[in-house]
Amino acid sequence: MIDYRATLRVFDLESIPSLSTVVMGALQLIEEERIASLDFSHLQKPLVLGSGNAFFAAQIVLQGTVAVFGDESTYKTQLLSSSEFDGVVIFSASGKKHAISMVAEAQKAHLDVYLVTNTSDAEAAKELADDHLFVFPKNREPYTYNTSTYFSPIFGMTGESAKEIRSFIEHEVTKCLLRNFDDYDSYTLIIPSKFKYARAMLRTKFDELFGPMITGRVFTDEEIKHAKTVVESGNELFISFGVANEQYGLVK
Repeated sequence: MIDYRATLRVFDLESIPSLSTVVMGALQLIEEERIASLDFSHLQKPLVLGSGNAFFAAQIVLQGTVAVFGDESTYKTQLLSSSEFDGVVIFSASGKKHAISMVAEAQKAHLDVYLVTNTSDAEAAKELADDHLFVFPKNREPYTYNTSTYFSPIFGMTGESAKEIRSFIEHEVTKCLLRNFDDYDSYTLIIPSKFKYARAMLRTKFDELFGPMITGRVFTDEEIKHAKTVVESGNELFISFGVANEQYGLVK
């Protein structure tokens, strides 16, 4: 087995690893490290907060519950109605930035506060009891990749086998890959509707990693039916995950 994590420990600006290496390294991390389980079922109606992709990771972890979600722009207003909630769960990989003020404001509202983070000595956790702090492992990654930081709490919720997923990628996905990915300057990903909360995460990664250089669009298999392909481009590659696509993009 290739030791992807070893590569991540030693890279520098002259040898930045590919995104695929970072993803495989994140799966290795889940295999090798202890992953805490996340269970907030004792909360009847929590307010769940996060910034950036932490917000979307929180939506994935707590989907299907009665949780109310908020971000750095909404949490102060939401806490004005603190009596509606019986606890606050904050997702923050660094445990810094907005997480610090989120914890402080929630405590001022006399709410039970839980922090899900990847930083054991997170500044936001200073006033929290040990049983209110969930620390997940992370790999060293290039700036903005943030793959392992969100993989670990999601796996803490799903309990999936990272080893089986890594094996599927190595033996099934790899043989399907095109060798001319760089012939395209725009990409559209199609995902099953049950993974709708992953859309925003993928869109954010396109923005952060590729900026104005590459266009990345992400739709569910139902969302894409609504006038998303009126304008066609010969340089747009459609990639579908877990759903058949016989309609969108050029046949070639």
